[in-house]
Amino acid sequence: MLVLASSSPRRAELLRAAGINFTVRAADIDETVKPDELPRDYVLRLSREKARAVVRGDELALGADTTVVINGQIAGKPVDDRDAERMLRALGGRWHEVLTGVALTRAGKTVSDIASTRVKFAELSEAEINWYISTGEPMDKAGAYAIQGHAALFIERIEGSYSNVVGLPLQLVYRLAGRMGVELLRIADCGLRIGV
Repeated sequence: MLVLASSSPRRAELLRAAGINFTVRAADIDETVKPDELPRDYVLRLSREKARAVVRGDELALGADTTVVINGQIAGKPVDDRDAERMLRALGGRWHEVLTGVALTRAGKTVSDIASTRVKFAELSEAEINWYISTGEPMDKAGAYAIQGHAALFIERIEGSYSNVVGLPLQLVYRLAGRMGVELLRIADCGLRIGV
């Protein structure tokens, strides 16, 4: 059984869309950034901690953590409208990086890696920023935006995995499962099925 160590509806939607059977068991861990911790180290550490926090017996646990990096700094999730406005101003007209650490854990073995995607925002006017904040969408999103939502209107270019920006790089999950010796693909009577 695959256990998703996250309550993120976006991660669950991505797994369902790929046909992956799973159950949700959200990890309760401290997500505070450590002093001088680099963004890549941060997402990798949290993904491992999440997977290890929920795994039981012979289950396969999937942990993931996504962050937006602007000018080398972790953007995190906005604490209020003003914070969201600050982040969106920093994103407008510029490239930024989206990092997701992914970890799979089973029977004491853990494999993990990072996906990186570059995203280019269009220039944003004050009216556009205010409108986007008024939708409420930025408030629980790393970097104050959801590429699969209203913010799609402002994305000019993307280099790398789209699903990574949503919150779970599916190809990386598939590749790491292979490293764990887990066969995800099986042919069944009803067509292609994914299972563990």
